[in-house]
Amino acid sequence: MTQQTSYNTGKGAGETVGVALLGFGTVGQAAYRLMNEYADEFTERAGGPIEIRGVAVSDLSRPREGVDPDLLTDDAMSLVLRDDIDLVVEVIGGIDLPRKLVLAALRAGKSVVTANKALVAAHADELAEAADASGADLFFEAAVAAAIPVVGPLRRSLAGDRVNRVMGIVNGTTNFILDAMDESGASYDEMLAEATRLGYAEADPTADVDGYDAASKAAILASIAFHTRVSADDVYREGVREITAADIASAKAVGCTIKLLALCERLVDSDGKESVSARVYPALVPRNHPLASVSQSFNAVFVEAEAAGRLMFYGNGAGGNPTASAVLGDVIGASRNIVLGGRAPGESVYASLPIASFGSIDTRYHVVMHVKDQVGVLADVAKCFANRGISLKTVRQEGSENGARLVVVTHMAREDDLEKTVADVSSIDTVLSVERVLRMEGDD
Repeated sequence: MTQQTSYNTGKGAGETVGVALLGFGTVGQAAYRLMNEYADEFTERAGGPIEIRGVAVSDLSRPREGVDPDLLTDDAMSLVLRDDIDLVVEVIGGIDLPRKLVLAALRAGKSVVTANKALVAAHADELAEAADASGADLFFEAAVAAAIPVVGPLRRSLAGDRVNRVMGIVNGTTNFILDAMDESGASYDEMLAEATRLGYAEADPTADVDGYDAASKAAILASIAFHTRVSADDVYREGVREITAADIASAKAVGCTIKLLALCERLVDSDGKESVSARVYPALVPRNHPLASVSQSFNAVFVEAEAAGRLMFYGNGAGGNPTASAVLGDVIGASRNIVLGGRAPGESVYASLPIASFGSIDTRYHVVMHVKDQVGVLADVAKCFANRGISLKTVRQEGSENGARLVVVTHMAREDDLEKTVADVSSIDTVLSVERVLRMEGDD
């Protein structure tokens, strides 16, 4: 889809930008507080005052501190469509209601700032078309990694480059859990409970621990980086529920740590045809790779581009203040355009690249097998890998109850070939089970 950028003439320097704030949860409250606290600075940066003229909430009877009660309303649509509203800031969450409100705003020519990754991942085309048709801006820096500026650099700073790979830790909850498991040797369940106690994990952690949150962010990153539409449904997804203390220890033994990664790659086949791969899964990362040092609930995005080389963006990827920081950066950018005229760069999704099948990706693998402790087992296992054209980088055998534990690390191999190899290995009489297959990402 090629975006045709249109421009507005602007309200004029010094004119006030009227803002509708949709949602007053953790992020909404932080944004409201910071907009009032730094109002004078924001005026200088935007070219005119920025004024919150209404705050939409779901329940007016709920007591709220730190907000003018006269600004509160439970009729979000009426607020969005008011004549004195120039800019809509959506921090509600979810998809259906925000979609209706954001589309209404854009179609009315009002610019929108959203932190809603699920909305952007699911309806980016529709939102971009509405913004383009009316000449309004659509900003979503906070939708990917909160305070970490990665959307802007991909859309603008790297617009003259060719991005080939984006790999990141984009979910703070799972990174906290895995990092704590690595540090303490504790189980997944223990560290999930700790993450919940500290407020890093929701009461229902499904979106985080099963990879849905990261998949939405991967879809956004892939769409921007490769200029082709990728939806969350296009992203292969695995979560972290099955990661054990034994997996962490096994990763340490080969000089790695385990991270939940969002990976987006531009693939080129032997005929020069391009496709895109987007996937989320727990993977072993070498401890000398920059992403391995990302600890606790921090996020990081590692970009590989042809001219710029390797870049990494690091910081707080969640929380009220970090997310509000990214939201307000977009608010100032949108307000500047409203006051002075012009428009942000279009989304530049002009290609239509196919989504590569997951079986066609190439990576390295860490395979753990429970085998009988007898002569010839290693030779039988190695033969299965060799028959599928997969070479082994390292092999390690550990003693265990009722047999031995055989751990192999492969060189680069195709997912389909590895899957067939695992089936072959499982059929050997001396192999009691294939306990775990984890992928390895980062430098070999």
